[in-house]
Amino acid sequence: MKTAPTTALTAGAALPPLEIPVTRTLIVAGAIASRDYQDVHHDAESARQKGSPDVFMNILTTNGLVGRYITDHFGPTAILRKVAIRLGAPNYPGDTMVLTGTIEAVDGETATVRVVGANALGSHVTGTVTVTVPAAPATTPDTEARS
Repeated sequence: MKTAPTTALTAGAALPPLEIPVTRTLIVAGAIASRDYQDVHHDAESARQKGSPDVFMNILTTNGLVGRYITDHFGPTAILRKVAIRLGAPNYPGDTMVLTGTIEAVDGETATVRVVGANALGSHVTGTVTVTVPAAPATTPDTEARS
């Protein structure tokens, strides 16, 4: 049986925050998974030579975490239609990024969610996600018994 989203699609509704510990492993694994072999994402000495205090998260990892935030909230039937983000302050190892979201607009089963991911330095990511959350099918005692 499909589950309904944890929050109705209501403009102005806030999503609960999600805290993501920013570890060196997360940064390096995200870079490898997205085939981003830039040394600033895995080699601390190279990052320092280029003016950064340490390795930092790439945009593709951030994009994936934003998508996870939305689908974790709205459930497995949620369909990401558009993710439009902009990076700000870097995510360095040892910090925590807190993702928050607010539903800005609703059109039927589709919502636009404003997302912000903040760390100790400020806003790491800002943007919007367009997500469709299909309505759960009506259930009757017969269909629940077969689930």
